Order: sequence, then C-alpha cells, then structure tokens
Amino acid sequence: MATGGGTGGHVYPALAILATARPAAILYVGTAGGLEAAIVSRAGLPFVSIPAAPVRGQGPLGLAAALLTLARGLLAALRLVDHFQPDVILATGGYVCVPVVLGGWLRRRPALLFLPDAAPGLAVRFLARFARAVAVSTPAAARFLPAAKAVVTGYPVRPALRGRDPTAARRRLGIPAAERVLLVLGGSRGARALNDAVAGALPALLDLAVVIHSSGQGDFAALAARQAALPPAKRERYRLFAYLHDDDLFDALAAADLVVCRAGASVLGELPAAGRPAILVPYPYAGAHQEQNAAVLVEAGAAVRLSNTDLRAGGLLPLVQQLLQDPARLAAMAAAARRLDHPEAASRLAQLLQTLAQPEVAR
Repeated sequence: MATGGGTGGHVYPALAILATARPAAILYVGTAGGLEAAIVSRAGLPFVSIPAAPVRGQGPLGLAAALLTLARGLLAALRLVDHFQPDVILATGGYVCVPVVLGGWLRRRPALLFLPDAAPGLAVRFLARFARAVAVSTPAAARFLPAAKAVVTGYPVRPALRGRDPTAARRRLGIPAAERVLLVLGGSRGARALNDAVAGALPALLDLAVVIHSSGQGDFAALAARQAALPPAKRERYRLFAYLHDDDLFDALAAADLVVCRAGASVLGELPAAGRPAILVPYPYAGAHQEQNAAVLVEAGAAVRLSNTDLRAGGLLPLVQQLLQDPARLAAMAAAARRLDHPEAASRLAQLLQTLAQPEVAR
C-alpha cells in the first residue's frame, strides 16, 4: 500500500520506488481532490481516495473540522488495511499519509516513511514515531528525525529522466541545437508570482532564449492570451503548457540551458538527475520548507536563489540574462548538480520496503 499527495514532489517519488520494487499487488491511497488521483491513474495504478485535511494554518474552527476529517480518514484507512492486507506501507508525504500510516500502525503493518524535502513538515514529524524506518533525501534532513530510524537514501526519480540526450530532446521539441533554452516550471500546482514575472518580462526573455513554460492550469488562459498577442517570430519561441507530463518534462529538462522554478521537493531529485543549473524561487509560506530545499542546491553551487520579493520587483530578467551569457558558470552549476544525484536512491528504497515486508520484521 502506498500513499502520498498534495504535490507532485510527494507523488512521483512513490511511483519511482514502486516501479523499482515491483510489488505483486499495489493500492495507492490519496485524496479525491488532490492531484495524486490523476497522476497515479495516469501511471496505471489502482487508486482509492479517503478523507484527509491539513491542520497547518487553521483557526480553531478550521482545526476542529480538519481533525474531524482526519478521524473519518482513519476509519476509512482501517477498512482499506483490513481489506487489502498490505505487507508494508510506503508513505511519501502530505497530510493524506496521516490516517493511512496510523491505520497501518493500529493493524501492526510496518510503514516506510520517505521525506522528500530537506526538512520535515508537521505530518512527517508526527508520523516518524509510528514508522519502522524514515528515509531522507539529504544528510541534513536526518537531524530532524529519530537517529535509530533515519536512513539517507537520496531522492528517487523516474528512470527515464536520467541520461537523456539533449540533442535528441531538442529535436523532438522542434528547437534548433544552437538556441539557448530557458525552462520555467510553475510546479504541479502552478506559481502565480513566477507566472506574472515571466509574463511581465516575456519579450525580453524571448530575445535571450526559447522559453518553455509550464504554468499550471490556473494561469494558462491568461498566458495563452499573452502568447497570442506576441509578434509571430516571438510567439514561435514561447512554448506554453499547462503542465508537462513524463516524457515531455524529461525532454524539456534535457533541452534546457537553465531552469527557473520554485524549490519544492522535486528539485532535490530531478535537477541533479538531469544535471541542470537553476534559479530557485522558494515559496515563502507553508512552513517555508522550500528555503531548506533551495539551500541544498545553492550551497553546492548548483543553483542561484531569487527571493519572492526580488522576483516581484523584476529581478528575474537580469539574473536570467547574467547566467545565460556566462556558459562557463552554467557548466559549473550543471556539474555541481550532477554531483548531488543519487542514481541508487530508488533501489535502496525498494530494498528497504522489501526488508520491512518480511514477516519477521513486520510483526
């Protein structure tokens, strides 16, 4: 049984681990309104939803409602555990993990908790006491967790991302080999401030590079109108998508000279695996865990941090210009990113799952 949701950074690691572990039977548990339903179904895995809700940032009434929803989710999770009888539970983050891991613990089913971020949120901190093992992406993350349970594995990515040929990727995308390419990723839920910054600087950005922009669904229509208003030559250089799935994302990463994105959990795995330099704009809310994620890449020399305040003040364009005009620095950043890659992460996590699933360990 697997669970994780809320963002792609919580779902895709689970899919990478499951693809490597190849269990005989899988049931993925998420929320009905979360993006995990579409991602998991697209991967061809059976999906079941249960009630769940976040507790962070809630007032007294909201907190009471969230706890009631989580209690309902726990009852639903208990029924699922009783019916599916999992040997082990894999949880990769997000509030939907709380009722699933608790339900498994009450039924004496071992859980492997994976922390994709560089620092744990409330759900992971709470669930660590109920999990048999807690795997983490970075050594720095281990200090937040029980020493006897923490295991540093790195961030698992889908195998098709690693080792992709940039020239072939550009050919599939219809981008000439000599062009510079800027990839802007709004994340699985989009990023309004990032989208606004791109829209405001779009003509100048297109003078610098072909821009591939995954905006999220919320701003897509407005950006498509902005695209339509461009002169034909620049319109061709602006490749706008609501979301980049699987091979389209992998090709865009392989083709890019520079990536601009938030600092969600996926940057710890996907940018190193693709070996791409980045400008990271940490989301300043929701516990500010993106600051810790960004720090891992910035301190390694693989990325440059741009604050949300500076982004809104017009700081994106000069920074993109500075980096794209310095190929030696981009190459050094790319090499630093590759040094952070953990190609063995998925196999190590799959081995942990298999160990925990053994009857003498599980009971």
